[in-house]
Amino acid sequence: MFTSLCAARRISAAGALALTALFVSAAPALAHVEVTSETPQALARNVSLTFEAEAESDSAGITEMRVVLPDGIDPAGVTLQGQPKGWKLKAGTDGFTVGGPAVAVGTNAVFTVKVPQLPDADDLAFKTIETYSDGKISRWIEIPKGDERPQQPAPVLALEAAAPGASPLAPGPSASDTPAPAPATTSVSPAAPAPEAADKDEESGGNTGLLVAGVVIALLAAAGGVWWALKRRSGTPQS
Repeated sequence: MFTSLCAARRISAAGALALTALFVSAAPALAHVEVTSETPQALARNVSLTFEAEAESDSAGITEMRVVLPDGIDPAGVTLQGQPKGWKLKAGTDGFTVGGPAVAVGTNAVFTVKVPQLPDADDLAFKTIETYSDGKISRWIEIPKGDERPQQPAPVLALEAAAPGASPLAPGPSASDTPAPAPATTSVSPAAPAPEAADKDEESGGNTGLLVAGVVIALLAAAGGVWWALKRRSGTPQS
């Protein structure tokens, strides 16, 4: 009976281990970068998102986190709310980068950003690239599909349904929507004569004046001569 009891215990222990192994193998892989929010709801506005990157290196600290935003979140509207000391945010065309001095080795990198609004979706995937001070790069960019369990999954935020009456924010005016300014109307004054042309005009005018003066003097001289001749002729006695 004792032997049977021991055998039963061994079988029970083996069954428990097998069951534990089954549950562990069936559990989804834990994301090494996680994203959380206090208001994970579709179309929610002014939402804070907290990202936490697990430290995986025992010799280097995390220096940068590059996040690709899902469709519906404008990178230009993202603001930084909390971050490791010295880290700053830089917006890009499809997301943003937060980085700075390396955090302590073995310390998770945690930062929080605020976005104007979450899109209307069931869940949001934030592809993230993690950089260490020794140049190592971890790419958490794989999107889970169905039962597939990627080795480097992107952090995913599950969203609740949008609140009744919630609506997307109106997009800001784009450059193409802005009317072009009307062309300025300016009066065009006659062009001033070039210096050389002005000099030629002055020279021509001076020559013309001298010519006229010479003609007048010549006419006066001729008239004086005629008058003198007539006077002499009238004063001469006739024989």
